[in-house]
Amino acid sequence: MSAPCTLHLAVLGLLFVSAYPMKVFTSKELEALNGTDVRLKCTFSSESPLGEDITVSWQYRHLQEEKTENVFYYHREPYPPPPGRFNSRAFWDGNLNRGDASIMLRNVQEMDNGTYLCQVKNPPDVHGQMGEIMLRVVNKAKFSEIHILMLIIGIGSAFIILLVLAIVLFRYYRNRNERSTPVSNLEW
Repeated sequence: MSAPCTLHLAVLGLLFVSAYPMKVFTSKELEALNGTDVRLKCTFSSESPLGEDITVSWQYRHLQEEKTENVFYYHREPYPPPPGRFNSRAFWDGNLNRGDASIMLRNVQEMDNGTYLCQVKNPPDVHGQMGEIMLRVVNKAKFSEIHILMLIIGIGSAFIILLVLAIVLFRYYRNRNERSTPVSNLEW
């Protein structure tokens, strides 16, 4: 092969690799109850096989500010958060072999409201969008699907209990009336 041909193949190879950027997936919005632990879920897919140089970085951006704050970093092993608000509260909860780069944030407070950015790099697959999660910490839980399900089950159970009670009472009064009816009044 000639040198220009080899160069063209190398350029084509680079274009092919960069044509498939890292894909990062997150839930866009997340609501958590004040004082609870929350899992910031971040999954990814890479066209390149996972290598030792894969890195995961999590950053935080406050609602009113553009500057970001480091939350967590992973390169071959989880590194504890830097001193600050996330120190001893952010923990690795992912599994890179399964495409999971999630972290756990303990004891969330209202000051944790904001956007969490998840970035995964797996050289040469280093391009692509960061995943974003808008976290809202609330003092009371909203009326969620679980509450609706519990309400439906409760209403259904109450209906069944009332139905069984009505059948039992109906049979009781029918049997009572049959016993009190004199035999002479019955026609054959």
